[in-house]
Amino acid sequence: MEAIDEKKLISLLTNPDTQRSAFEKVVRIYGEQLYWQARRIVLTHEDADDVVQNSFIKAWNGLSSFHGDSKLSTWLTRIVINESVDWLRRNKHFAAVSTDDGDAVRVADRLMADKYFDGDRAQALLHEAVSRLPSVQRTVFELRYFDEMKYSEISRITGTSEGGLKASYHIAVKKISDFLKSAD
Repeated sequence: MEAIDEKKLISLLTNPDTQRSAFEKVVRIYGEQLYWQARRIVLTHEDADDVVQNSFIKAWNGLSSFHGDSKLSTWLTRIVINESVDWLRRNKHFAAVSTDDGDAVRVADRLMADKYFDGDRAQALLHEAVSRLPSVQRTVFELRYFDEMKYSEISRITGTSEGGLKASYHIAVKKISDFLKSAD
């Protein structure tokens, strides 16, 4: 990954003469990280690609609203999370997980069938468990567990207090643990 001088990059983004090339650099630097953030939420490669593309379009269109109050990566992550959640709402019938025994491994089975998923059954079950969490707990868990973000940064992304985030994370861990124990 390229070394990032965010202040310089933001300066280039605000200059009309360098804005386009600076944004191309933003896509190169943050594209993969944002892809994996979206992928954990929407689960499939194609959907994550769509979410990231839509997120970059929103970021490009919203450049004038970015004033540097947060890190550029935090701002982009917030856009991807919001776009991912919006995607789930719009495509609820594709992403919904039933709790009856017949559909208990639907997400895990979808992941195992996805040619871009390179995990094993345990990872697929973890994603199944995470997919069953309410959206706030899911987002907090994913940012903390997968991205190893500090609560202070998650707080800036979600607008939730650190104490609330810690509680949500611990509740999420308990629910995931219970799900994985019952999946044995």
